[in-house]
Amino acid sequence: MIKRIMTDVDVKAGIQQILKRVDAAYEQRPKELKGDKPLLVAVSKTKPVEMIIDAYSVGQRHFGENYVQELVEKSQHPDILAQCPDIKWHFIGHLQTNKINKIIKLPNMHMVQTVDSEKLANNLNSAWQKFEKENKQPLNVLIQINTSGEEVKNGVAPSDATKLYKYIKENLKELNLNGIMTIGAFGHDYSKGPNPDFISLMQVHKQICEENQLNEKDVQVSMGMSDDFEKAIEMGSTIVRVGSSIFGYRAKKPSA
Repeated sequence: MIKRIMTDVDVKAGIQQILKRVDAAYEQRPKELKGDKPLLVAVSKTKPVEMIIDAYSVGQRHFGENYVQELVEKSQHPDILAQCPDIKWHFIGHLQTNKINKIIKLPNMHMVQTVDSEKLANNLNSAWQKFEKENKQPLNVLIQINTSGEEVKNGVAPSDATKLYKYIKENLKELNLNGIMTIGAFGHDYSKGPNPDFISLMQVHKQICEENQLNEKDVQVSMGMSDDFEKAIEMGSTIVRVGSSIFGYRAKKPSA
């Protein structure tokens, strides 16, 4: 059940402020980095429907959710369906294969950002193929890469990313492989230099483009969150996932 929560957070102002910061960071990006102007995905996990509607009302369309059940509830909420007809949902959490069918049939499901294995990709491809939907297009996906090497993080190793990219591109026609993403380690000290996770992801991006003869603009890069999205944009990110800077800090999800 999604709780109604009273809040003093001005979501509309938050969206507008973040978009200004996105534009400013984009202007600082070196010209040799040819990626598109970054897309803002507002991470609305644990936040109430009212906040999502507020953000939508000022033009925000892309929203990210980490938990399957929360995405199921929010995407089918009557207020969302009535007031946010063009909303685009991104799933940005770890997706278990037994939860695939729960999310692919949801209204306005736009992208799964966390494909990290051939098994998950195969299962998504098979499920989407069976899903009957009017004017159905391939499902948008990104490959999640574990750039930090942390055991608690999901994602394919950077050394295996190009192999998975090629496998999906050549074999899974129900998936529209847009690019790559990373979560990365939290709290990098920028006084010590650029974020190594961002460096690693951009190296993978370059390798994918070179091996597949692709234009750099044709492979999206999703990296950067509330505390570092500007640095990520300057290094080449084309998708940023921002939550607390828009919606306020969230409480940790209670243990089951």
